[in-house]
Amino acid sequence: MFSIEQKTKPSFFESVLLVVAIIFIISISISKFGATPHIPIIFSIFLLITYGLLKKVPFADLQSSMSAGASAGMGAVYIFILIGLLISGWIIGGTIPTLLYYGFSFVSPSFFFAIVFIVTGIIGIVIGSSLTTVATVGVAFIGIASALDISIAITAGAIVSGAFFGDKMSPLSDTTTLAAGTVNVDLFEHIKNMGWTTIPAFIITLIFYAALSPSIEVIDTSIINEYKTGLLTTNLVHGYALLPLIILIACTLFKIPAFITLAISAISGIVISYFHASLSLTGLFKVLYSGYVSTVGIESIDELLTRGGVSSMFFTIFLVILSLSMGGLLFALGIIQTLLSKVSTILNSVGSVITGSALTAISINTLVGEQYLSILLTGEAFKEKFRELSLHPKNLSRVMEDAGTVVNPLVPWSVCGLFIASTLEVSTLEYLPYTLFCLICPILTILFGWLNVTLTYTKED
Repeated sequence: MFSIEQKTKPSFFESVLLVVAIIFIISISISKFGATPHIPIIFSIFLLITYGLLKKVPFADLQSSMSAGASAGMGAVYIFILIGLLISGWIIGGTIPTLLYYGFSFVSPSFFFAIVFIVTGIIGIVIGSSLTTVATVGVAFIGIASALDISIAITAGAIVSGAFFGDKMSPLSDTTTLAAGTVNVDLFEHIKNMGWTTIPAFIITLIFYAALSPSIEVIDTSIINEYKTGLLTTNLVHGYALLPLIILIACTLFKIPAFITLAISAISGIVISYFHASLSLTGLFKVLYSGYVSTVGIESIDELLTRGGVSSMFFTIFLVILSLSMGGLLFALGIIQTLLSKVSTILNSVGSVITGSALTAISINTLVGEQYLSILLTGEAFKEKFRELSLHPKNLSRVMEDAGTVVNPLVPWSVCGLFIASTLEVSTLEYLPYTLFCLICPILTILFGWLNVTLTYTKED
């Protein structure tokens, strides 16, 4: 977005006032009135357009800056469409149900919190949605913990940690795709690079939960067994259904572009579905557009499997377009440049720039409570700074996830925080101290920035 021509030079006071107004509009609308982010963002766009017109910036220029901003996210939009197809293909092909079945098989009496963390992590990767993971298997684990009189707060912390680990590392995740697309990094290159901070955080968190787990000899697995039985009744659980996953991994290893990789894997799932399903072409097209509808009769299983389709991505696609349009206005009106100029003197080293971008992502999460905006605005604001220091864009996309995606559930008034607290019936402040994975990730990304390790440069120093 730094290619967008600056049309006016606002004062620092005006820039701060406008940003504060936008933060107020979005945060109050979401946290107090339960609005979807789209509406307050539209109102914020109206505010910026009004300011631009008062500054005598032609409306045509404002409109073109919104278009330029939105166009910056088109790469991510195409990936979102393919992810919708992939999820549908992987469900009817049996890939997702089979992985869920094997994931539930891991549950055992020993190391309960660690098992919860691992299983929710696996399911989070498989379905690419942290909130769906929390609302389904997360609720089941809370029920088991309650029946066994095990700490609900720690269980909730393990659920949230696992769900957001899975969301962060899943190629099906909208936030992962968004972070990669915002800075024009290949999706799988982005996921691979996140491993440098995510894997250590995962290991430390796993040890933490293993140490906290109580000694239990017998565990009531009736709920888990019910889930497994429900999955088997779909007739979608088959060993060969893992082939699309193997194809996706192979394509990734051979560094095939994400668009082609997702397309091949989606098609393979569709082809495999004809070994055990009898969808007509009309039915197939409906599933690919509208998503798969599960009718097992077990609410949690139906919620896990009723998903996918191109239409399921519209919410995220529209939000990305609106957010980037607002970003285009912020740059065209010189607001971001004015704010960055005040801190540019102290952001002159690798460690300081990575810390600044991480704190920006955390601040947006805290003030606005919206992880999409945290990712988008941080990425657009710091692209140029990373370029100046010859830091590869994938360093920035990693920071955006380490300090953006996983921080949102820790904020009580955020979208994720409100949803998780109401779903698990555990307050955010209760589970926060035990959500170790989400707490460690931003610390590691800042630490590695100052130590200058696991970073990739675009040219030799």
